[in-house]
Amino acid sequence: MAVKRVRFGIQTGQQFASWDEIVRIWQRAEALGYDTAWTYDHFVAVMMDPFDPCLESWSCLAALAVHTQRIRIGALVTGNTYRHPVILAKIATTVDVISNGRLEFGIGAGWYEPEHTMFGLPFGSVRSRCERLEEALTVIRALWSERQPSVSGTHYQLSAAIAEPKPVQRPHPPITVAGAGEQRLLPIVARHADTWSSFGSPAVYRRKIEILRRYCDTAQRDCEAIEKQVLVPAAITDDLSSAAPLIQGYAMYQGISEDEAREWMLLGSAGDVRRQIDAFVSAGVTHFVLTLSPYNFDVFERFAAEVMPYYRS
Repeated sequence: MAVKRVRFGIQTGQQFASWDEIVRIWQRAEALGYDTAWTYDHFVAVMMDPFDPCLESWSCLAALAVHTQRIRIGALVTGNTYRHPVILAKIATTVDVISNGRLEFGIGAGWYEPEHTMFGLPFGSVRSRCERLEEALTVIRALWSERQPSVSGTHYQLSAAIAEPKPVQRPHPPITVAGAGEQRLLPIVARHADTWSSFGSPAVYRRKIEILRRYCDTAQRDCEAIEKQVLVPAAITDDLSSAAPLIQGYAMYQGISEDEAREWMLLGSAGDVRRQIDAFVSAGVTHFVLTLSPYNFDVFERFAAEVMPYYRS
């Protein structure tokens, strides 16, 4: 089996920096050779002071499309519960047009209940959110690829709908579905996704990819054709004790032990990080998105200089 190309990206939560800083780091990411850059989709700061400023994801993407030329862009990931899929399909098409076909369309079922509560957005059970996500994907793909689609779903309906223009990318921008749920989310990945995004250690990915493979067999899709992506904090340092606050924060955020958190992260010297990446690649992961929270320019630059060249043919 041919080895797939490894891709590297960054995610810049809009709660961590000013607009000028976001533009600067995306342009620097492009210059350094990163493949992808992602916003995150929340209306308030998450897991920190909720009064911290937080710019809206898709508005930023449209502007960042103009400030960049090559790097592929997306939201990791859009909460389906935040926008009607007809509106989201139009927004995404607009960004794909503005970026000249560089959009990677990321979407998930939605997870942050406090945000829904404060804005009066329907949240519902895991089952209902996953059902809405799958219907939304059906609606969005129809609007992107059909002349006048009609869809009769439980949550969303179309009646000879017109959606012009179509995206630049045909048949549509690549779809990234994010989530870790094995019973409800992974079957959606198997039916709809070009990329699956999640988090965890190489061992976690190895186990979940085997589950995904079974769902792909049922859906008559090639599991190898679905890119596997990990959203991962990184700290390139010769003094691992300096990464203790990052490890503690990530463990608290994920609700896991600090030992588990270390296995879920890229930590240590450049050589250590490369060995950790190799373990992920061996498990089937080929797209690594570094979370920059808060922005650590030293890690960002060192990763590009000391890690990425080893994975470029």
